[in-house]
Amino acid sequence: MPKGVTKRRPETLGRLLDAAGEVFAECGFRGAGIEEICRRAGYTRGAFYSNFATREELFFALFDRHAARALTRVEELAAQASGALTVPTIAEMLARVHPDERSYFLVATEFSLHAMRDAAAAEVLSRRDRELQIAVGRLVIGLLERAGRAVEVPPQTLGRMIIVIREGALLQSFVDPVALPPGQLERQMFDLLLSALSGVAVR
Repeated sequence: MPKGVTKRRPETLGRLLDAAGEVFAECGFRGAGIEEICRRAGYTRGAFYSNFATREELFFALFDRHAARALTRVEELAAQASGALTVPTIAEMLARVHPDERSYFLVATEFSLHAMRDAAAAEVLSRRDRELQIAVGRLVIGLLERAGRAVEVPPQTLGRMIIVIREGALLQSFVDPVALPPGQLERQMFDLLLSALSGVAVR
């Protein structure tokens, strides 16, 4: 492959993902056309098919990017924290809602509905979900250990609980943001969950 193409590929991918996120959120997964995604990204259909075979592959690339960014944000908050971590401060980190969260939530919810009707898509989504649950669980267990707390729950179980709380709370907040600002319910529930599942580590 020519060097120029290799150097441009991350930019091409980034623009396609950004455009796809917009179109999926506005039109739904089934209503999002590849032509419109390419138009917004400023590319031809050839650029799409040189990177993705289907819209589902494009969604999973969005999924992976969003998951990586979300984990990195929590890691950065923990690295910047002054003093010892506590359960409330960890809950606060996990409850932060980034400005792009509403748009991605629409995309992810739309795709979940699609996966409920498509066994092949459901299988891939379940595998990605499990990987994310484990990554989230391991991250939070590490943060709790820094706070002097011991956790006996498996990483995937903890990660699944955190994600279920996050998604359920965001759904309520995005429907009624005035009564329930995004992040408020998560903060309360994460504090309760992490306090209940962890204890002071014996040293």
